[in-house]
Amino acid sequence: MTTARPPRRHRPARRLPATFAGATAGLLAVGLGATPAGAEPGAGTPLGTVARTAGHARFVPGPCPRTADPVPVLDEAHCGTLTVPENRSRPKGRKITLSVAIVPAATRRQASDPIVWFAGGPGDDAVSEAQLAIDGGLNRDRDVIFMSQRGTYSADPALLCPNIDEFNAKVVGLVYDAPSTGALHVRATRTCRDQVTSRTPDRAAYNTTESAADYADLRVALGIRRWNVFGISYGTDLALTYMRTHPQGVRSVGIDGVLPPSLAGGAVTWKAAREGFDGLFAACAQETACNRRYPHLSATFDRLVSKLEAHPVTTTVTVPSQSRPVKVVLDGGALVTWLTSATHVAAGVPRSIDELAHGNPQRIAEQWAGGKVSPQAVGRVAHGLAYGVFCGEWTPYESQSDVIRAGHRLFPTYPRSVVANAPQLPFLQADCRAWNVPAQPPAVRSVVRSDIPTLVMSAGFDAQTASSNGPYVARTLSRPTVVEVPYVAHVAFAESPCAQSITTSFFDSPTHADTSCLAGLHPPQFEIAP
Repeated sequence: MTTARPPRRHRPARRLPATFAGATAGLLAVGLGATPAGAEPGAGTPLGTVARTAGHARFVPGPCPRTADPVPVLDEAHCGTLTVPENRSRPKGRKITLSVAIVPAATRRQASDPIVWFAGGPGDDAVSEAQLAIDGGLNRDRDVIFMSQRGTYSADPALLCPNIDEFNAKVVGLVYDAPSTGALHVRATRTCRDQVTSRTPDRAAYNTTESAADYADLRVALGIRRWNVFGISYGTDLALTYMRTHPQGVRSVGIDGVLPPSLAGGAVTWKAAREGFDGLFAACAQETACNRRYPHLSATFDRLVSKLEAHPVTTTVTVPSQSRPVKVVLDGGALVTWLTSATHVAAGVPRSIDELAHGNPQRIAEQWAGGKVSPQAVGRVAHGLAYGVFCGEWTPYESQSDVIRAGHRLFPTYPRSVVANAPQLPFLQADCRAWNVPAQPPAVRSVVRSDIPTLVMSAGFDAQTASSNGPYVARTLSRPTVVEVPYVAHVAFAESPCAQSITTSFFDSPTHADTSCLAGLHPPQFEIAP
């Protein structure tokens, strides 16, 4: 699922990076000696320091890649590139390269089975997320491997489409749900399609199935007998696909912010919104001070959605990255999509909703605009990969009517114009008609059945991927550990020390993860306006 970016105000110290500021990682000289595929590296030979060929794929050591933000941990990494066929149905055809960074374990007595990180999005860059993973302790006693998914920032070609980000910045000044905004949305998608086609004639090759095969090739090319997988957000869709198509050599899998391939699409975003909103509203209702100051918060929010959809509010806000005030229009759809990300800053949400209800939209408008109009939001996400996933794997298997029915069922008071646009994925069916790639085979929607030990982790305030997706996935896994971390939003590992502790304990012992820290968690201390 496209990882919606959290509002910039009141942002927690540990978060999945919303944007990546430009910098070049430190270079690390490594050897180039060749080793035959399938041979184990010599004793004491660090991962990523030997060139190797595996079938039609080849890993070559080299400098760490350029990243959009400084990533200090790459100074310690072994890096290189994996070259793979762009389209495996034509293995001798065009090749693409994927950047690889391997951060060594923090201890000398490391486990022999590393962890490979699957980034979200679709379209986020795994190498740029290395600091997040290492700050969370993932390399405590294992090497951690980061490889850019095809099309992403540190891959070649990089299918970024900055025009989409620039358009998203303009949307804050437009009526979000208006047909005229939809027409502009599709126009931006066509421009992106043309940009991607100029980089590669085979945009349909940028999909989850090919990405899963890339990782299977990486494991063999690095000479790894067994490894562990950890995926976040859309990376859970990729991880589940990988479990189904390439289970060989996988010791265990962790997934956080679960998006099952069999459910992925616009309709499931309404379920995520319902569960995330309800979790936050319930936490406020259970806290005496919050409930007293902001009673009936859920009903207030629903009323505001309908009110703003009928009569959008226009204001201006000051954004640090802009020299002039920014015009912001809030309608019902914008308000819903704002809250899907604002659960990341849950402590301030009741106050923001209450201020809007009393005629002051500034806090919400600042958050709605803040991340979108920042120059740091431009040119970071691989929209070419995102549309490949959306349009080849999701929209062929659901209709616009499916999205509307899900919205009406879960939010019966919302106007049709609001439920017609799935949270995070507005105008997606029209966009995909413009993107024009063939549907992937129905197998991409298969329920995943596996006996690989799997940590299935969700978050109680997650309004982007439903917490109930975790138990849904676990039904067909024979050795799952199902965890819901309360009071945090999408991707619990990114902001919860408890989630980080559970994750590292799981990789230590995949059938006996230590979840005792859950008992000590408490709801946020909600902001109470004077």
